[in-house]
Amino acid sequence: MEVPPHEVVAVHQLYAAQSHAIDEGRAADWAATFTPDGEFRSPSYPEPAIGTRELVAFAERFHAGCVESGEMLRHVVSTIEVRPGDHPGTLRVRAYLQIAGPSRLHRLTVLADELARAGDGWLVRLRTVRR
Repeated sequence: MEVPPHEVVAVHQLYAAQSHAIDEGRAADWAATFTPDGEFRSPSYPEPAIGTRELVAFAERFHAGCVESGEMLRHVVSTIEVRPGDHPGTLRVRAYLQIAGPSRLHRLTVLADELARAGDGWLVRLRTVRR
């Protein structure tokens, strides 16, 4: 089963909104792209961030680290593959995530996301980052 093009566009917009929000230090906006019980799991960090409060705190720490180091990092999500999820009202997404600074590539990872329908759009329920 194919995912309709308008849903694929909505997923691209979600990822763009996430990248701009975390890069600009808008932690609450970034966390709002996840479900209230959303999870962020990455081997780059010792503990997962689960739920809105922890997601906001994670994004605040990320931005504070950038400010402290004086290096503005940018999230670049590409090669986005959108597939139907395992349950109605869900999607599975796989994409590449590059985190780049002004002079180097900091990380190249793979996002494996489960999205949940939220009104007319989508929110991340589970993000697993893999190297």
